[in-house]
Amino acid sequence: MRRRRRGAGGDGARWAGRRLGAGVGVHRFAPVPPGPSPVRFGPSPVRPRSASARPRSVPGPSPVRPRSVPGPPRPGPGRGRAEAARSRFPARNLERPRSEAGPRGPGPVPPRRTPSRSAPAVPFRSRPAPPPVRSAPTAAATTVRPSEVTAAVSVPVRPLAAALADGPVVLDGGLSNQLAAQGCDLSDPLWSARLLADDPGQIEAAHTAYLRAGARVLITASYQATFEGFARRGLGRAETAELLRRSVRLARRAVERNEVERSAAERDTAGEVHVAASVGPYGAMLADGSEYRGRYGLSVRALERFHRPRIEALAEAGPDALALETVPDTDEAEALLAAAEGTGLPVWLSYTVSGAATRAGQPLAEAFRVAAGRGQVIAVGVNCCDPRDADDAVPLAARVTGKPVVVYPNSGETWDAAARDWRGPGTYDPARAPAWRDSGARLIGGCCRVGPERIAEVARRIAGGVTGATATTGP
Repeated sequence: MRRRRRGAGGDGARWAGRRLGAGVGVHRFAPVPPGPSPVRFGPSPVRPRSASARPRSVPGPSPVRPRSVPGPPRPGPGRGRAEAARSRFPARNLERPRSEAGPRGPGPVPPRRTPSRSAPAVPFRSRPAPPPVRSAPTAAATTVRPSEVTAAVSVPVRPLAAALADGPVVLDGGLSNQLAAQGCDLSDPLWSARLLADDPGQIEAAHTAYLRAGARVLITASYQATFEGFARRGLGRAETAELLRRSVRLARRAVERNEVERSAAERDTAGEVHVAASVGPYGAMLADGSEYRGRYGLSVRALERFHRPRIEALAEAGPDALALETVPDTDEAEALLAAAEGTGLPVWLSYTVSGAATRAGQPLAEAFRVAAGRGQVIAVGVNCCDPRDADDAVPLAARVTGKPVVVYPNSGETWDAAARDWRGPGTYDPARAPAWRDSGARLIGGCCRVGPERIAEVARRIAGGVTGATATTGP
């Protein structure tokens, strides 16, 4: 009995509380004395607890704080007060609603939209912006922005073969010649292809110079651009492929910007412009003049494996044609045509010649027959040769193949590979162009050392209807 009363008393309760934990379980485990309560409806005979004890019927507060109701975004450009304090932007009167691009920077807060009852609410960050309201432009107020070049001047361009069927088309001249005139250093083994990576703006400017001279076909700066050549400079295959594609895009951009600068009347009379991707010979990669000798000691299959990757990279950029040019022998001609078959692009095949033979010594008639039965070939002819050799090659190519002829010889000077310079007098005369046209030439231009001034004269003589009999006054 004494232990029982002690357990029910205040001292026992305080002792039990210390054993069970601060105020926990005292009212649950403290024994109650037996017998009826002295007061039926009065207070419990148990001694009143201390003021710190909790009442039986009221549970204590939860030790975990209840979650607060989400309120408006906190001020400041960062999350929380600590980030707002560290930010370099003031936290006053700023909110950071989120958009598709992530948290916005400081600025005015856009008004919140109230979703309609008929449509479910859409989160703010996924709600697209409404299209801007544009009024119809007037003719006087309409201007062309640089970013709208393609849309503003794009006109349907016929296939190059269709353009050749209508008459002669003027090619550009030597790209390296114009780049040198612009002050570019071309002593590098990559020649003009180096500028694809180092200074592409110079290439675009050179294309523009020939467009203003009247050229209607631009040849890209990819003649000496190869995977092997750029690999020696530490460029990977992906980077080289991008440079090859860039060569086509630079020519396209020059066309677009030139058309913007011209008036509508000039665009109607100037004619359409095509872009041909240059594919030079294997010897150009060697950078030792081998393209003027041929016979590299490689099989046709090996040459095809060399040319195919860059032809495919160029084709990805979408040129109007492939210019298989400065080909020194028939073996490489067959390899180039085989590598280009899968692209679906029209090609022209152009040999570099010496007299009546290729640089490798094959008769020109035999060389032209390589392209005679191929539908993909839209023109065959000669380039990078003496203009006097072109006089005989043009009618021969037309007679052997029955195809349009391409002709764009050098200035007539001789290239010294050891000194890397040109020697001798020039013999290129634009007055020859009407005679080439009358012999079957449909693509007429110039190659090394033939600049925009001479191309402008070629364009004038062809467009002026000058006949070959009165025009052949050159050497």
